[in-house]
Amino acid sequence: MATAAASPAPSPAANGLGQTPQTPQKMPVAKAINSSLRTAMENDPKVLVMGEDVGKLGGVFRITDGLQKDFGEQRVIDTPLAESGIVGTAIGLALRGYRPVVEIQFDGFVFPAYDQIVTQLAKMHARALGKIKLPIVIRIPYAGGIGAVEHHSESPEALFAHVAGLKCVSPSNAADAYWMMQQAIESNDPVIFFEPKRRYWDKGEVDPSAIPAPLHSARVAREGTSATLLAYGPMVKVCLEAAAAAEEEGHDLEVVDLRSISPIDFDTVQRSVEKTGRLVVVHEAPVFLGTGSEIAARITERCFYHLEAPVLRVGGFHSPYPPARLEEDYLPDLDRVLDAVDRALAY
Repeated sequence: MATAAASPAPSPAANGLGQTPQTPQKMPVAKAINSSLRTAMENDPKVLVMGEDVGKLGGVFRITDGLQKDFGEQRVIDTPLAESGIVGTAIGLALRGYRPVVEIQFDGFVFPAYDQIVTQLAKMHARALGKIKLPIVIRIPYAGGIGAVEHHSESPEALFAHVAGLKCVSPSNAADAYWMMQQAIESNDPVIFFEPKRRYWDKGEVDPSAIPAPLHSARVAREGTSATLLAYGPMVKVCLEAAAAAEEEGHDLEVVDLRSISPIDFDTVQRSVEKTGRLVVVHEAPVFLGTGSEIAARITERCFYHLEAPVLRVGGFHSPYPPARLEEDYLPDLDRVLDAVDRALAY
């Protein structure tokens, strides 16, 4: 008797990024980014990786480990220690049809390239009346928590999010790191990709066959009704821990992972705040003029009649990042987040 025909295999492009269906794997964030870069380079020969020590060494965090061996020195390029030159060269390559992925070794090293990023990369599309696109991804390991020295633990995301023409994103987990990197590379706009370095070794399940959420969408990481904790990058894990701790005291906190810092998915945030009536925004960067300031102002405008308390912010202090032995006192932690939650719930 003839057997029924097997169901057709899912299309390789079913997830929107041309990926062949694969078995989900548990991997650290660092490995997820490496795997994502590899997939992007396999799918598009115009994708290049460049930066200081990204080739033979595989980067200081080994994010690009093995890529030069497999793709060659013309596609994984060890550059001089000159960030302005690295970004300037990437701009030239993008003008010639390539899609460079630039690594800035540490957050505090990006500022020699700030002029190229702000005056050239961010403005070229508008300057050319839309005729020129610069599909460049600038990877920046950022934030603290690893006991590093000066200029290795900064959170400069607000400086870039403020600049029109740049998109800024920050994953908090392995699955988002995997998909958001590929989406950033496929974007025709320049994307500043902030990688939370103290989460590089946090493991999570990555399904290369999944259908990813849009790059600039927020996600509800934990459902709740008492108050909303909003974070991105390294602080999402802290907020999830705070929500678990608050549950023991009878508070049901919702946690929203912003994912995209510019543009911001205010609709998702608004829906959460309309449900809970309270919002606490958490980020490592200083509170003063940080990303939380814009979120607080915008949500106050959009949710004024739903708010039961002022929007509160938790973040770093308005001071240079301290020496490693003091960073635990500087970084927002579980106690500071829960204190803000208590203050919000007291209204």
